[in-house]
This record gives sequence, structure tokens and C-alpha cells, in this order.
Amino acid sequence: MQPCCSNPLVKKFDAAAIRTALGTVPDWKRRKASIGRTYAFADFPAAIRFVNAVAKAAEKACHHPDIDIRWNQVGLVLTTHDAGGLTEKDFSLAARFDQLAK
Repeated sequence: MQPCCSNPLVKKFDAAAIRTALGTVPDWKRRKASIGRTYAFADFPAAIRFVNAVAKAAEKACHHPDIDIRWNQVGLVLTTHDAGGLTEKDFSLAARFDQLAK
């Protein structure tokens, strides 16, 4: 696997760009300099299958969410630490996670 590295060219979104990007992932909510969402599944094994798929997608994107697992619920939070806030990376990965949850 390829090691992840920071990309200094990633630009932090301004407030207008964040509002626009949130429209592409309507179930995600802004929390200061991050976005988050909680997914619900039928049971714990289904939640863990989703977490495993999230881990694979995150590693491929070299961008990793904070993950909180509560029996059949999985909470994800994204921010781009290197940029000091939200970037295209966060919203692209949020959309990918939404696809994985279907």
C-alpha cells in the first residue's frame, strides 16, 4: 500500500464554498471546522462491515475520518488538518461514504 502524505496544495474552503459543498452531502452537518454524520444499520455486524469499507476508502484517498461505533450506529467526522479546516477532500470522501452505506 502507498503511504499517505500531506498535500500542501489543498485549499481550505471559505464559508460560501462550504455552504455549496454541504448541498452535495445533505445528511452531513457542519461542526465548526469539520463535517459529521451518523449512520444507522440493522445490527453490529452490519455497522462493522461499513466501518471496514470506510477504512478501505479512506486509506485509498489518504484521508481518514474520526470514527465512533455504537452497536448499530457509526459516526464519522471529517476535516483536513493540514489545511486547517474543510476542503474538497472532506466533501468527496463524505459522498463516497454515503455511497458505501447504501
